[in-house]
This record gives sequence, C-alpha cells and structure tokens, in this order.
Amino acid sequence: MEGPEDVTDVVLRAMSHTPDPRLRAIMESLVRHLHAFLREVELTPEEFEAAVDFLVRLGQASGAAKNEVILASDLLGASTLVMMLDAKASGGASTDAALLGPFFRANAPAMPNGADIARDAGGGAPLVMRGRVHDPAGHPIAGAAVEVWQASPVGLYENQDPRQPKHNLRGRFETDAAGRFEFRSVKPAGYPVPVDGPCGELLRAQQRHPYRPAHIHYMIVKPGYKTLITQVFDNADDAIESDVVFGVTPALSGHFQPQAGGSYLLEYDFVMQPGESRVPRAPIP
Repeated sequence: MEGPEDVTDVVLRAMSHTPDPRLRAIMESLVRHLHAFLREVELTPEEFEAAVDFLVRLGQASGAAKNEVILASDLLGASTLVMMLDAKASGGASTDAALLGPFFRANAPAMPNGADIARDAGGGAPLVMRGRVHDPAGHPIAGAAVEVWQASPVGLYENQDPRQPKHNLRGRFETDAAGRFEFRSVKPAGYPVPVDGPCGELLRAQQRHPYRPAHIHYMIVKPGYKTLITQVFDNADDAIESDVVFGVTPALSGHFQPQAGGSYLLEYDFVMQPGESRVPRAPIP
C-alpha cells in the first residue's frame, strides 16, 4: 500500500471472501461510503479521536433507563429512514411506519379491551383511545396483538421515573372480530429526549431543540401480516412540525378530541399489509 488512495481497495480485498453474500455487500458498501466521507471532510486525527470517544460514551451511557445508541440513530434520522424504506419495500397502502424509539420494552402486560393502562394517572387528563385494525381492502383483522406505550403527563416513561409503578402506561390488547381495540389512559405530554449524555452534547453543538410532540406508540402483530410499528401524534402539540427525531408524517397526526369533564378521545384506524410477522428486539429490558 503506497498511499491513502490505495486503502479502500486493500480493505475491500481483505473482506472479499466473506461467505455471507448479504454481509459482504453491506460491509463493502459501508467501507466505500465511510472512506469517501473521510476523504470528503478530510477528518483530522483529533476529530477521529473525538468521534471514537463519542461512540464509546454512547455505549457507556446506555442502560435500563435509556438506550443512547438508539437515541443517536433517532437524532440522525437513521431510525426513521430505515422504517420508511422497509415500509416502502412492502408496497401497497398501509399505515405510515414510525421508529420504535429507545423506550420500548418487552413483556408488556396483556389486558382486556377497555382496561386502563394508567396504573398511576399522575394527575393527567383521562383519555379513551379507540382503534381499528384492517387490511388494505378494509377487511377487519381479528386477533391482532396491539402493544401500546406512552410517556406520562410529565413526559417520562415508567422506566425513567422511579415514582411510576412498573409497566405504567404500557399494555397489550387484542383486536376483536371487528378488528377493534380500546383502552383508557391519560393524555400524554410532549417531552425532551434525554440530554444528559453524548446525544445531548450533540444537540447543543448543533443548536437543536430536544423536543418530541406528544404521542402514543403502537406495535401491531398478527401472523400473516407485516408487523406495524408506528406512533400517533397530538396535532395540537407545538413540536408537531419539528420533531427532534423526524418521526411525524401528516398521516400520523391524530386529533385528541376534548370531551365533557376535561377528558379526551382519540380514534384511529391502522392498516396492515400481508407479510412477515416479526417482533423487534427491545432496546431496554
């Protein structure tokens, strides 16, 4: 190897015997783009050290309360882009996908339709959420598992907040013969993503605000259908046009309708495509 112009080809030759064709293709493309990036910005050794330190600290800052690596991918738009590309590849009409986010956790408790996921309401306004799940032709999808999770009225998920009981504002429901499900909760609040770690440093360096508009997460799973991971946002939230993780699309803007007595009603239809059912790995336990 005589100079920097030779490095890329040498690395590609070293990886050329990778037996898994998909791994080989991904790594070859990664090396080509990474090396092109380094050449384009002429990264200095000091900047390279800072980048490596940033990646190390992402892992060190991750734990039971948050996943800083996932958060970084969210802030860079990578999580949203992966979800959108995956949804586009399936073709056809379906509800817009949205990122899983860093606060999904496995094993939410199964609950009957109409149950209240607010094990501690925390002073929030009561909310009734009514949903319907159907295929692109409008036929109801019965027996779909609908997992939901949301932040509290003060903008914290239960694993972030020791004052909330375990699995507060989380639950798993099953659609009935008409494809419908319903649960009670409290109106979620918008919130800032965690800014006490490396991701917060990045946002401050870029002079970006850390806020997400109020929303409820949904993961809908049914064998024979492509797993739907999405969010429904409060269209009255101030951050609806500038979500820090780029997750809002017009179709995911929901109307939290005020009701008598200070409560709210959210109604939303979810469309699933035929395909493979897959449950993602939870970012936190």
